[in-house]
Amino acid sequence: MASKNETLHGQAPDTAPAALLVIDMINDLEFVDADLIFPHALAAAHAIAALKRRCRQHGIPTVYVNDNFGRWQSDMGKLVQHCLEDDVRGRPIVELLRPEEDDYVVLKPKQSGFFATTLDTLLQYLQARALIVTGIAGDMCVQFTVGDAYMRDFDLFIPRDCVASNTAERNEAALGYMRQVLRAWVGPSASLDLAGLAGGDAGESDTANA
Repeated sequence: MASKNETLHGQAPDTAPAALLVIDMINDLEFVDADLIFPHALAAAHAIAALKRRCRQHGIPTVYVNDNFGRWQSDMGKLVQHCLEDDVRGRPIVELLRPEEDDYVVLKPKQSGFFATTLDTLLQYLQARALIVTGIAGDMCVQFTVGDAYMRDFDLFIPRDCVASNTAERNEAALGYMRQVLRAWVGPSASLDLAGLAGGDAGESDTANA
């Protein structure tokens, strides 16, 4: 999509064939049953942090797609500060994944990152056609977002070690659904061909889609 605004993205790339989505990882995890997802989310956070570093090397931008926690006056900076400075369960995860200055942030009111948000418009301006989707929960917000992305004809990559749910069984069920029904790649993050994705080739990682 052509833009009349020549400074839309500031210091971030003007266009990118692929984008990394990080869903709901900036989170204090102070809710019912959060103790169930925490160990899985922490393991995923380590994998996402490593993947984000690799994406940055290839010019693939990161988009934080985060719950606004029912507050229409949410502020990502304040949320990060709360998670880092207060005694909350999610602190070690946010320490690993705090947004950087040139990352994008989209706040969402519901489970899907596309519903009533600016994500669709942002991705159109970036001209991204491939999405690497990571975060929590695999069987909720990640799956809803991937479903909406599928209906928009994105090429979808869901690195299995970068997605977490309350239980491993629920996570595997969600990954199976996204692979079989939503035609997503669900291999390990180390097998992602980021150079290919950055160059606009979305087919090079398929051999690892087990």
